[in-house]
Amino acid sequence: MIEVLVVDDDTRVARVNAAYVEKVPGFRVAGEAHSAVEALRQLEALPHVDLVLMDHYLPDETGLTVVREMRRRGHQTDVIMVTAARDISTVQAAMRQGALQYLVKPFAFAGLRAKLEAYAELRRTLDGGGEAEQAEVDRIFGALSATSEPDLPKGHSPTTAELVRQSLMNAEGPLSAQEIAERTGVSRQTAQRYLKLLERTGRATLTLKYGDAGRPEHRYVWATRT
Repeated sequence: MIEVLVVDDDTRVARVNAAYVEKVPGFRVAGEAHSAVEALRQLEALPHVDLVLMDHYLPDETGLTVVREMRRRGHQTDVIMVTAARDISTVQAAMRQGALQYLVKPFAFAGLRAKLEAYAELRRTLDGGGEAEQAEVDRIFGALSATSEPDLPKGHSPTTAELVRQSLMNAEGPLSAQEIAERTGVSRQTAQRYLKLLERTGRATLTLKYGDAGRPEHRYVWATRT
């Protein structure tokens, strides 16, 4: 499990964000903090925290000040900024302080989920160790560029889109439209339509499986697995 510390000056917002985190498989909330002092205290008390969701506007210091102090104290915990601060200078400072991602409030669950899933994929890649060719390096640096689900075209169901997305993400390898249909309970034509949408928006990659004769079978794989 990836242990997360949620830092936000608003206790209600912190609870909502914590509830969002708990809904994403593989993540668990280790604690909450509502000030800079409390955040640093929690990090000392919870040495196994992997990720901090850091608000910038805290009552005693800024979130970036907390990040600088974390590094000074030797904490290498990863940080994703989750804040209403949207001025370019703050965003630039967050990048220079080593924040892995920056999520602007307000946001829906899908926005945070995408960031967390991308972070988990990055962790899996880095945990493999070894050396990396340029393609692998590019994938590592691009892993956290995931965004929330794109707006669906007219006639597309968010529920069906989520079913197809989850099936593809949880698959061990490429799947055909027929296999997606069997896993989700939708028709093959419907599965094909949503898979093509995921491909057009860069969330899935099309591969071809050639048989003994006839046209190659179209198979799809979640983009971060390619």
